[in-house]
Amino acid sequence: MNPDSRIWVTGMAWTTALGSALDPVWELLLDGASGIGDVVSPMPLRSTRAAVVPGVPQDAPASHRQHELTRTTLSEALADAGIEPDDPALVPVLGTSYGAHLDLAETASLSQWSAAAVRGAGLTAEPVTVTTACSAGSDAILTGLALLREGAAELCVCGGADVLTLGKRLGHSRLGTMSPVALRAFDTRHDGTVLGEGAAFLVLEPEERARARGARPHGILAGAASSNDAASAVAPDPSGANVVLAVERALRTARITPADVSVVNAHGSGTPVNDTVEARAYTHLFAESPTPPVVFATKGAFGHTLGATGAIEAVAVLQALATSTAPPVHGLREPIPQLGLPVAARQPMKVDQGYGISVTLGFGGFNTCLVLQGPGSTTP
Repeated sequence: MNPDSRIWVTGMAWTTALGSALDPVWELLLDGASGIGDVVSPMPLRSTRAAVVPGVPQDAPASHRQHELTRTTLSEALADAGIEPDDPALVPVLGTSYGAHLDLAETASLSQWSAAAVRGAGLTAEPVTVTTACSAGSDAILTGLALLREGAAELCVCGGADVLTLGKRLGHSRLGTMSPVALRAFDTRHDGTVLGEGAAFLVLEPEERARARGARPHGILAGAASSNDAASAVAPDPSGANVVLAVERALRTARITPADVSVVNAHGSGTPVNDTVEARAYTHLFAESPTPPVVFATKGAFGHTLGATGAIEAVAVLQALATSTAPPVHGLREPIPQLGLPVAARQPMKVDQGYGISVTLGFGGFNTCLVLQGPGSTTP
């Protein structure tokens, strides 16, 4: 392919605590809905709050939930794109943060779930599997973009899936990262995250290929990049310098400047440390922008879906650009003072035409930024 070809998003699907249909879930987000509720725990934990996918029995084995979440959402993304799962050109790139494996003593490979899921969805190619903590879904999309731009693939389906297990809840409870009340990203009352489960996948292909088959695009994946704090296994670098670095690198790959960005989907985990790091980074990045971007975050609605979060939030950015609207940050009433940008609180906010970015921060210092454009940008 032409290395300067634009990469279209020709299919996408998500499965969330608010449902799985693209537009109805988006309307619920705009209305300020949340899928977080109380869940049963077999032992005392810091929080009994979580966001689970409706209709999926929580007493089913985590490995089964991971398989079904991945298989069904992947299939829906391909159907949305009009791509047959057995297309020989199709390369799947799947991300997760352990998936169900953390609770399985016999685990020998973190790729077992992805290989089984793509076979269950009817794909013939072996998947590329990405496991980079909470940035895995974003890194799967970044990997797909690299494969396409380097000519190593001509069609990719990329994203992430993750389920909530007792081991993950125990780990986060021990770390003290979970809120016993609610996930209130960037709010002065923020006191922790709330875990959840979900999945999202995007179909990526070069513009020429997509046009030749008459594809209907959701937008463009214009760029992506990452960085690593190299500071701690679980805590971010408090300076936010490497968040800035990831975004600046991603903007360069998209050949744009901060002034071109109209909306930011923040990681917004609700922990005081992460929220403060992000707020400082964005305030620094867009300090000179004549029209600063609108910031929003979705974890107060979907929960922190771990390895799926970056893919879910990429879909949210494309929906925000398509509708020129950012949903309110659930639970946000009084923004923290470090966030010197307009933020969607209490009600939706208008989003100008331009580019959107999605930023994820993962344990281990993984920072990833995706740069996206809406469907209006696909016109000749």
